Amino acid sequence: MLASYYLQILLLHVGCVALSGTLFAVRGVMRIVDLPCANHRALRWTSYTVDSTLLGAAVLLTLIVRQYPFVDAWLTTKVLLLPVYIVLGGFALRHARTRAGRTMAFVAALLTFGYIVGVALAHDPAGWVALVR
Repeated sequence: MLASYYLQILLLHVGCVALSGTLFAVRGVMRIVDLPCANHRALRWTSYTVDSTLLGAAVLLTLIVRQYPFVDAWLTTKVLLLPVYIVLGGFALRHARTRAGRTMAFVAALLTFGYIVGVALAHDPAGWVALVR
C-alpha cells in the first residue's frame, strides 16, 4: 500500500530538499552579512519542520524501494554526509565567531549539500562525477 504513494512521497522529498537548501542558503547569506534575523525563531522552526519532513519522506522512500543505508553504497554515502552537512551548517549559522569562519563553513556546507544531491541523482557514491562519465 505504501508503494502506491511512491510518486507523492518522492515529490515531497525532492520539494523539501529544494526548500531546505534554499532556506539554508538564504539564512547563510543573511548570517554572513550579519543580519540578526538570520536566526529568527520563525526561520529556525521552518527549517526544522522542512528538514523533519525531508527525513520522514526519505525513510518512507527507503522502505518503498527497499534500498537501505549501510547496505546500498549510495545511501550510505548520503547518510554519512548528512552529519557533515549539519555540523558545517551549524558553524555557518551559529557557532563560527568570525565572518571568515562563517563564510568558510557556509561554502563547505553548500558543497556538501551539492554532493549529497549529486549522489541522490546518480544513485552512486561518486555523485556528480558518475553523471558525467
